[in-house]
Amino acid sequence: MPVVNFSYEDFLQLLGCNLSKGDFLEKIPLLGTEIEKVEGDEISIEVFPNRPDLVSVEGIARASRAFFGFETGLKKYSSKKSDIVTTVDSSVSEVRPFIATALIKNVTMSDELIASLMDLQEKLHFGIGRNRKKVAIGVHDFDKVKPPFTYKAVDPKTVKFVPLADTREMDLDEILQKHPKGINYAHLLQGKKKYPLLIDSQDNVLSFPPIINGALTEVTPFTKNIFIDVTGTDRNAVHTALTIASLALVERGGTLYTTTVKEGKSTFIYPELTPQKKILSLEYTQSILGLKLSNREIENSLQRMEYDTKIIDKEKIEVLIPPWRADILHEIDIVEDVAIGYGFDRFKEDAPKALTYGKPLRRYEQYEKARISMIGLGFNEVTTLALSNKEDEFAKLGMKKKKVVEIENPISEEYTCLRVHLLPSLLKICRENRHHSLPQKIFEVNHVINDDAKNEMHIAALLVDAKANFTACKSIVEGFTKDLGMEISFERENHPAFIQGRCAAILCEGKKIGVFGELHPSTILAFELEHPAIAFEINLDR
Repeated sequence: MPVVNFSYEDFLQLLGCNLSKGDFLEKIPLLGTEIEKVEGDEISIEVFPNRPDLVSVEGIARASRAFFGFETGLKKYSSKKSDIVTTVDSSVSEVRPFIATALIKNVTMSDELIASLMDLQEKLHFGIGRNRKKVAIGVHDFDKVKPPFTYKAVDPKTVKFVPLADTREMDLDEILQKHPKGINYAHLLQGKKKYPLLIDSQDNVLSFPPIINGALTEVTPFTKNIFIDVTGTDRNAVHTALTIASLALVERGGTLYTTTVKEGKSTFIYPELTPQKKILSLEYTQSILGLKLSNREIENSLQRMEYDTKIIDKEKIEVLIPPWRADILHEIDIVEDVAIGYGFDRFKEDAPKALTYGKPLRRYEQYEKARISMIGLGFNEVTTLALSNKEDEFAKLGMKKKKVVEIENPISEEYTCLRVHLLPSLLKICRENRHHSLPQKIFEVNHVINDDAKNEMHIAALLVDAKANFTACKSIVEGFTKDLGMEISFERENHPAFIQGRCAAILCEGKKIGVFGELHPSTILAFELEHPAIAFEINLDR
């Protein structure tokens, strides 16, 4: 989880109120944070990832004003209209289609502001931005450029500029090959024929998103006016990141100016600070929290969490959600904030109303027997991630790819879907431990996803050893199924992950429930193993 480091003296200046450090440290965890460490004036606070608005000292100060009762309700930020226009060329639609911008004038630069702004930028890149894949933020010295701006995609060889933290003029391909940031994030533009670029009216480069800004607009201790651009692949995430970053500078005393972004026939004014409205049910809130709260108590609780409220009738409250709260999606999210605003320390302990005794479901008793059996056979149990990728699940096993449950916004290419087999996970474990002595005997009992996108409990085992062979694997399967009281039979099976003629299907009551055998050399090499291996995988739910 992100950790925010700040000086308590700087925090108090942003808060604008008197609050003892002891009271702050005692109560701030009730807001949904954790105290990481305190060393003199320096404080480190761990923030849950669902609250990107709290990943800066400016955000914590704003939330604290309401939470500690100094300034409850929705914070109202004033803004002025600027004549800055950014035109979005249609060429970026297939590369990085969305951009939002803001101007903050009259900023008084300080060491604390610079450090906080850089830290906030990187935390937003990692969180909302999914390591810049979804969102990337550029911060610029506005006085170095001349609007209007153009956001377009260009041939990487046709534009040269000096990137930030360098002195060499390079084209876009050279930046990806030679600049540290280019090397780190080049994969985000892999396969693209054109790259996105933000330029001013004189063709000066402000930003080459999501890679690097131009050195021309570098923010210095003498910068007075800051221009922020946020680009990405998700409009809502782009706008949220812009709102959080720009309002952090306003908290430091800057003056916010809105800007215009033109996309074809559509025109957008950013940042958009109009709060979203939702209706909260009194009955629903009480049923979730188990408290008989009045409308007025719910209002007071929400106002401590930066909401504005309006009682519609005895059963409903209209709630105005701060534009920087990207985590509020459903009514239950508001109920959670009612609980936080009310105070978890005020919830009374309550004994259970009925005494009951639990016992495991019958199928879970079978799963436990499976674990005990494999341990008795000399195998070590492992637990691996449910996330995988199509390359490991299919290609490396020699199988044809099929439909899987995919992650909409994966954080890396390693984890893009839910697994459909356990065997690849075991092979990756042995790959990472191939320098250890043989034999290596591991197994896992865990869920996979079937063709209907439902959970199925599987068991898989893998033995890596120079003497591993089909007969040994057959003996392990027979011993395991006997321990579970299963009557099984075998039939010839051609499975691409196994050697043909040394692989068999496992049948129970005439139904195929699994497969076992000697792994094919291509499978062994695909997972970078160096010795023969045998394996089996059985569906325990069939």
